[in-house]
Amino acid sequence: MEPFVVGALQIPPPSKFSLHYLRKMSTYVRMHSSEGYHPHLFWPMWRHIACGKLQLEKDLAWLYFELFDSLVERTAEKRLEWAEVMSNCATEEEAEKQRSKLSVNTLQFLLFLYIQQLNKVSLRTSLIGEEWPNLKSKSYSLTGESTSQIKNWNDSYHQVFIQNHLQDLLELLLDPDQLSASSHSTHNSLVTPEAVRALSFLIEGSVNNNRTVHPLHELALWQPFHASSGFSKISKAFSFPKLESWLRACLTVNPFGTSACLKSGKKLAWAQQVEGATKQAKIACNSRMIPSAHRMVVMSQVYKQTLAKSSDTLEDSHVKIHRCCESFIYLLSPLRSVSIEKCRNSTFVLGPVQTVVHLYSCENVKVIAVCRRLSLSSTTSCTLHILTPTRPLILLGNQAITFAPFHTHYPMLEDHMGRSGLATVPNYWDNPMLVSQDNCDWKVFRFLSPAEFYPFVIPFEMEGDTTETPGGLPPAYQKALSQREQRIQIWQKTVKEAKLTNLAANPRDGLLQNQPWDEKSPGRLKAASQSQNKPGPTATGTEV
Repeated sequence: MEPFVVGALQIPPPSKFSLHYLRKMSTYVRMHSSEGYHPHLFWPMWRHIACGKLQLEKDLAWLYFELFDSLVERTAEKRLEWAEVMSNCATEEEAEKQRSKLSVNTLQFLLFLYIQQLNKVSLRTSLIGEEWPNLKSKSYSLTGESTSQIKNWNDSYHQVFIQNHLQDLLELLLDPDQLSASSHSTHNSLVTPEAVRALSFLIEGSVNNNRTVHPLHELALWQPFHASSGFSKISKAFSFPKLESWLRACLTVNPFGTSACLKSGKKLAWAQQVEGATKQAKIACNSRMIPSAHRMVVMSQVYKQTLAKSSDTLEDSHVKIHRCCESFIYLLSPLRSVSIEKCRNSTFVLGPVQTVVHLYSCENVKVIAVCRRLSLSSTTSCTLHILTPTRPLILLGNQAITFAPFHTHYPMLEDHMGRSGLATVPNYWDNPMLVSQDNCDWKVFRFLSPAEFYPFVIPFEMEGDTTETPGGLPPAYQKALSQREQRIQIWQKTVKEAKLTNLAANPRDGLLQNQPWDEKSPGRLKAASQSQNKPGPTATGTEV
């Protein structure tokens, strides 16, 4: 699931990511294996291919390289070491020198580039109507809405994508001498164990009803499956036709995906839940039933609620927040990824997010988070208080976006950041990147002015050592805050030294003459209406 949820950018891929060019790239990297192209592809080599062969801009080439690297399993210590190295680079030349030391698995990177086709716009499917809501369509969700526009979380579409493109994926992994003159496989083509190991990036499986999940290469090399998978001990390789047939016969939809979570997931209990409209809310997790790598939390249709949670259930989970309105939601644990879709007039305060926070089709939403990457598509009038070591991605269809510095803390925040491999530097919240040739209008976003800036207070008591915003505030915002605090102190001192009398002691003096008086008891205010006293969801989300 993760390569699709986190790794596939929610925009149509560059035209040069077509199968034709990726096949040529596959052949090219193997022919130049002695130069650092295979089995590990270093950044300078990918930059040469991307900019020289595929005609990509350097920033876009680095984006895909860095995005894939975020999917690679690394310890938090390694991530923090890399952050320190990059923060010490004073010039772009020094940064480029450090990037040149990075490498990725060549075959897995080819698969990563190929699955960018997930969000490719197909004119044919649009013409025949498959992109429109259809009750018979496999892309129709449990909640009764078309998910064709949010394919990254559609586990049924993931299965269809792999089934339809399995031959292409396998051919990308073949050595050049196993291909025909037209770059296709033959009946005698052999697939190396290294290639099947790379395919484990996208496919895994189980032999005991999903209780234990194994990478694909472990299953394919297991003795009882040799006849089915086509593995030969003599050639130490797999028969291409047999391997493809075995995979097609066994491939199923991910049993730990969004659909299964909504259908059979456990309902979450919340530390804070203000009375409100809860009948439509669907909040579920699957972390108690599945391997930890597949943890997921789905929140849908939360309306006029304040919800808060910090627990093991949330840790390292992929979180999907869908159709929430007029709510305050606090998820104060280290998270794997967060997708906020079709939400309105709400505030989301997140713990450190190891990979990506993505907003899709949201309006008047505020997000406060430390994350490795932020991306936006089809959002309007959203404010983002972000601390991130990568450039925020502005994809298609955004309007009136406001970027601002991260401006809050909770007691466990720095500990959670360390466990997530996220540091306070470098911080690129104010250096967004417009992705896509059709998205060239820099007026779609602005930076919050210091005069509009106020810190955000998280109103919950927790154990921990963090007492201030990690990394502090940018100088301009800190100066504006200090000046405002100084003016308040001067005013308080002036009031104290003036020794003013309490004019409110006599209710007829006029100071309170605009208040509603009870004529039967002239010295008392009328009782406030029930609606005025009723606590609302904003009570715990006030900015101070």
